[in-house]
Amino acid sequence: MAHSLHLSCALSVLMLTPACTAYDTPDNIEAVATGDAYQAQYRDPAVTRQNAMYLRSEPLNAQKCLPLGGVDAAGASLGKGSTMAASILQGERLTRNDLLDVRVGDDPTFSGSYVVSRDGTLKLPFLDPIQAQGRSTSEVEADILRGLHSKDFYADTPQLSVRVTDFASVNVAVSGAVFEPHAVEIGGVMGDRLDVVRQTALGASTEGRNLSAALRAVGGVRPDADISAVEVRRGGALYRLDMRGVFEGQNAVDIMLLSGDEIRVPSRQCFQEDLMRPSPISPPGVSLFLSNLTQPATNNASSAIGQTVREVPYGTRYLQAVIDANCVGGPRSTSADRSSVLFTRNPITGVSAVIERDIEDLLRRADRDDYDPYLLPGDALACYDSTVTNIAEIGRIFGVLGAATLLAR
Repeated sequence: MAHSLHLSCALSVLMLTPACTAYDTPDNIEAVATGDAYQAQYRDPAVTRQNAMYLRSEPLNAQKCLPLGGVDAAGASLGKGSTMAASILQGERLTRNDLLDVRVGDDPTFSGSYVVSRDGTLKLPFLDPIQAQGRSTSEVEADILRGLHSKDFYADTPQLSVRVTDFASVNVAVSGAVFEPHAVEIGGVMGDRLDVVRQTALGASTEGRNLSAALRAVGGVRPDADISAVEVRRGGALYRLDMRGVFEGQNAVDIMLLSGDEIRVPSRQCFQEDLMRPSPISPPGVSLFLSNLTQPATNNASSAIGQTVREVPYGTRYLQAVIDANCVGGPRSTSADRSSVLFTRNPITGVSAVIERDIEDLLRRADRDDYDPYLLPGDALACYDSTVTNIAEIGRIFGVLGAATLLAR
């Protein structure tokens, strides 16, 4: 009975009847088809055509946006980050493990190389520990002078210099609307990349301890991030920074971080297309999992298993990835009926979604940008063969079954 059913279905396919060629559309928990998902671009093109909602993704996404800066428990707007907070945190600040060169005139007792201790203090011989964590070298110089005078080592003010020889790496915690929230270590330099001349020179500089470096280290900010109010908690104080200048190319706020800093990127609870482009705080790229198998795929080598993950630029769209996966083109008579499926996940809710597209329809729609979604890190894309290829495969199966039947006789 089962063989008769499969045979009937296969014959129906060969006759091009729709009964067996139609497949169910993917089921999703979120209302993907109508545009109420992480990206409005996920919605079903058929629904878009019925409602004549062309090129409306941006306002659909914006409908769910919280105000810039977020709201408090009473629903009042908190506002954007302040320039005062940025100015307080700007400049070079010391942290534990920083290497300092201290020179007190020609005095060999106090002059030498020092490392800021784990407790954040600088410990010179015969002086009380001097707080260095979070302070500038000029502030440390002033405290050293006061210590020398208070201990009666000098009657007159000696020449004094405190300079950073090497900035250490720092450990910071990053949470919120980033792709991979976790604690990270930034600012370190691999041993094979050390510049000996710089290591022996007096003075040091680094960009590796910047806030932007920490955000890149956790996968970059998500498209729902509120970068107008990035929070930095340091020493019990909370600062809110407006980092929109990173995308606008002006007045970019990028502070140096210290060990123990906590960073949180709030979410606006909506997808923002203007954040889907390369920047110092965006993901460096998208690792995309691909599958474009065409029958026959009898082993891993012919299936290109070793090349199923590709790195594409951040901001790449669905159709670009379909072309990159070699799912478009070829003989029109046999390839024009192909389809593709995008497997993604809402980074806010963690809910998975599956979006299916007819490739030929996607190629020929003038409004395709409206439902041509952006790719996110970790997305996967699979391509399915055309009806003609499927019929050819069924024909091959009939041949195999026929041969098996003859052998059985």
